[in-house]
Amino acid sequence: MPANERALIDAAALRQWEQQAAQAGLDLMARAGAAIAHWLRQHYPPPRQLLFAAGSGNNGGDALIAARLLLADYAVSVWQPQPPATIAAQAAEQQYLAAGGRLDSTLSALPPAELLIDGLFGAGLNRPLDAGWLAHIAALDALPCPRVALDVPSGLDAWSGCVQGAALPVDHTLALLCQKPGLFTADGRDYSGRVELLDLDCPPALVPAAQGELLAANLAPLRRRHNSNKGSFGSVSIIGGCAGMGGAALLAGRAALALGAGKVRIHSLDARLSLDPLWPELMIAPLGNTSSLAADEVVAIGPGLGQSPQAHRILASVLAHPGALLLDADALNLLAGDPALQQQLRQRQRPAVITPHPAEAARLLGCSTAAVQQDRLAAVRRLAAKLGVIAVLKGAGSLLCGPDGYYRLCAAGNAALASAGQGDILSGSIAALLAQGQDETTAAGNAVWLHASAGDRYLADAGGPIGLRASSTLPLMQQLLNRQLAGSDHDHPHRKPPF
Repeated sequence: MPANERALIDAAALRQWEQQAAQAGLDLMARAGAAIAHWLRQHYPPPRQLLFAAGSGNNGGDALIAARLLLADYAVSVWQPQPPATIAAQAAEQQYLAAGGRLDSTLSALPPAELLIDGLFGAGLNRPLDAGWLAHIAALDALPCPRVALDVPSGLDAWSGCVQGAALPVDHTLALLCQKPGLFTADGRDYSGRVELLDLDCPPALVPAAQGELLAANLAPLRRRHNSNKGSFGSVSIIGGCAGMGGAALLAGRAALALGAGKVRIHSLDARLSLDPLWPELMIAPLGNTSSLAADEVVAIGPGLGQSPQAHRILASVLAHPGALLLDADALNLLAGDPALQQQLRQRQRPAVITPHPAEAARLLGCSTAAVQQDRLAAVRRLAAKLGVIAVLKGAGSLLCGPDGYYRLCAAGNAALASAGQGDILSGSIAALLAQGQDETTAAGNAVWLHASAGDRYLADAGGPIGLRASSTLPLMQQLLNRQLAGSDHDHPHRKPPF
């Protein structure tokens, strides 16, 4: 996907963009309606019975223009529960009626539809829906036909991905003018189906600067020379694995090996953990003191670390490590409870990577998990700014952000990855890419993409998301990485990202 199709902005930037376009004489509603009609002709050719659900705002105006343009070739019905409330939408309604179109405010009076086009609410929805609108969405959801949403599925917040009481799940979403982050994170993926951008041929001079982007892999620098040795690919130390949680450290260590680190040590807090019989390449030993860590070694601390006084002391010492550093799991929980550790983290010359899930992010931010999930983008930006780190907020539509506030949103992945140990796999994978010389943002982004895409491959191969163990994710990631580097990944029918 080209960079301009991955760009993400916020609601304020979109409003300013639309205002500038109007001042420049561009009729964005006419362009949107024409683009929608063209897309429908391509993907759902006539003859068909179309049902447009037109809201009172400009999203409804887009629907009315598209409906007018399709009157000659389709059987078109327009359900309009409320009259248009904007000047542009009122003009679109008059043009539709002048062309011979009909409007109906009673859904049950319309003929059965072969395709529903949802134009009730667009990107401007910022409030919970009232009982009347909830009933309307329920009625549309009961229709047994494919659905296409215009810009955003009605009821979904375009910016946070949260459902405003209820939302209409669709098969396709046509993002108008620009991508909307809420289509890809939180609840967005459950409602938006396959997302396609209709950029409306807007002149580049009017396009605002991106504030974020949909994550794309940057794997080419990982290609290897024949003249290499294990030292060429760096060294990783995993610190964790207290009594009863040794598996977390082992998973992280295995991931670091599988994703290409030249050498991996596990410094275990449990002296009984001395060998991984399935992966004997892992070197396992108790952690004496952190002065034994080489300056160029990548350190990942947290998987199975626990929150004992010993773990706290080790974390305080490791924060002074001059090389690349990743914090996960209990390292984050210890960090959340100690402002001095947070200050130490902020003072690092090289920013660390942190990989919290929503509950860990909530502890770090001093809020509820629900608050994090209500606005995941705001949460990851706050984390990065507060701690001076590269933050990876895991979950549906994982987000990456640095202290500058620019973010990357992963549109790949699925519920197959919602199982114990997957976070340890991700941590070890990021550490492996850091060891191979990638900077923190690139390594984190590539590992997130590989992990999410491995989940999509499992979904395609297994026919569903159930049963993927964390350890079984590794060969999928390893194969995907090698195929991408070899340029031969196109022969596998894994599910593509939803755009």
